[in-house]
Amino acid sequence: MSAHNMKRVARHMPTPGSADGVKASSGLPDEVVQEQLKRLALFSAVGAGLWTFGVSMDTVFVPLANFSVTIPRRVNLLIDVTGVVVSLVMFAYVRWSAHPAAVKGQAALLFMVINAALVAIFNVVTLPHINGPTYQLSWITVVILVSSMFSLARPVPLLIASLVAATMDPLAEWIAHLVGLQVPPPAQALVAFLPNYACAIVAMVPGHFLHRLGRQLHEAQELGSYQLVELLGQGGMGEVWRARHELLARNAAIKLIRPELLGAASDNDARLLVGRFKREAQATAALNSPHTIQIFDYGTTDDGTFYYVMEFLTGRDLESLVREFGPMNADRAIFLLRQICHSLADAHARGFVHRDVKPANVYVCRMGLEYDFAKVLDFGLVKTSGGAEVKNSFMTMDHVTTGTPAYMAPEVILGEADVDRRADVYALGCVAYFMLTGQLVFDADTPMKMMLEHVHTSPVPPSERTELRIPRELDALVMACLEKDPARRPQSAEQLLAAARGCRSCEGWTQDLARTWWNRHLPELTGPLAVSEIGSAVVSHAH
Repeated sequence: MSAHNMKRVARHMPTPGSADGVKASSGLPDEVVQEQLKRLALFSAVGAGLWTFGVSMDTVFVPLANFSVTIPRRVNLLIDVTGVVVSLVMFAYVRWSAHPAAVKGQAALLFMVINAALVAIFNVVTLPHINGPTYQLSWITVVILVSSMFSLARPVPLLIASLVAATMDPLAEWIAHLVGLQVPPPAQALVAFLPNYACAIVAMVPGHFLHRLGRQLHEAQELGSYQLVELLGQGGMGEVWRARHELLARNAAIKLIRPELLGAASDNDARLLVGRFKREAQATAALNSPHTIQIFDYGTTDDGTFYYVMEFLTGRDLESLVREFGPMNADRAIFLLRQICHSLADAHARGFVHRDVKPANVYVCRMGLEYDFAKVLDFGLVKTSGGAEVKNSFMTMDHVTTGTPAYMAPEVILGEADVDRRADVYALGCVAYFMLTGQLVFDADTPMKMMLEHVHTSPVPPSERTELRIPRELDALVMACLEKDPARRPQSAEQLLAAARGCRSCEGWTQDLARTWWNRHLPELTGPLAVSEIGSAVVSHAH
């Protein structure tokens, strides 16, 4: 479903339990609103119980304690009974009124202010006056803090209502002073009332977190039939979530790119970055190799968040796999290399160049009954052979290189105008080198030094940097991919795939061996209900 259709459905779909649409009025999803209304009703019932307890205090316990009260006891009872009535009315209104949730939310703010006013009157006319400086927290602080936990209001309206409630104490004392009642001196009153205002400011915190949660749930509802379940990772430009399709009961990975997280220096840079992710989704969706990650959907939400929905993979990215378990034997490395070549050969045949091939963008997973199934990710730097979609230059944005230095071909580093699919072949050679040795082709202190090595330095054959056996034909194949001159490399991933299939000395890795390896080293991912550690490969999209 397109983003336009999703927005259209969301706008016209009625919200259960409200006539005017809860989301439109409060900004919160209906599930959150209904849960808050239940809590608000409970809070009202508890308030009625507390004021009822106040009745028993004034009629039973205060007389037993022989407190000296200078006003008739009926005044105390009038305050308590008013509190009981107001709380019960609020309870009934929240539970059974047909008014929209937004109106009930506004009534909750009024309920807080009324309770604060009753407490303020109680503080002024019923508490015994003690000679000398006194200090005690007003119950208004409790009213404000507890009310904020059950409020539907946004932080700013909640702050305003809380400040009004906090002002009930000084207002009550000012009125008491005008009618001639004894009140504390101004300095003492100031100290006593400051906590009220401090709590009014703190009251915004629950509202902030509630609406933040509501936004996340709202995003989930905006993304078609997918519901966000678990945050898998986040970086400078977005988040990756595990999601689940409501009807198909299918897991998926959803990548969210929010405009405020792009960190671009200008609006133009932000558009370039969003354009990169749109190209990634479009290019990947056009490919149909089984070794390319599938894109189910993509689009933009109402708040400008770009997203796309990917298949959910069970496994590890190639980089973390090698770093955790060490270099691979030649048979397993060629087994994975052929699959990676299959994905890129499909892209090259369609005129696409990946331009960011690296181990972190290759996911080694369990796919059905198959193990060591490779998936290529992150086509965000993809360009067409015509070069119309992405400038074929050293930079796509100011000071941002198009690729990863450890896997960049010399012609990419030099900014040559004719960068093509042979740059991917060079990167594949670097990936194979890493699989076989557990090391980068070149080690350097800085990215610039590493790029200079790729341009000027001849690499050491992988067979000389590992104790594992590497057949001569595989050693030569890797070195051919690492030729500085693109004309001397395999000319496409398809040619490299044919050469890799011709390595007859590397046929020892089988599905039985792969299954045994996974059962021994990653048993948590081999069970029937295994949950993916989507890992840095997909999370790298957020960086």
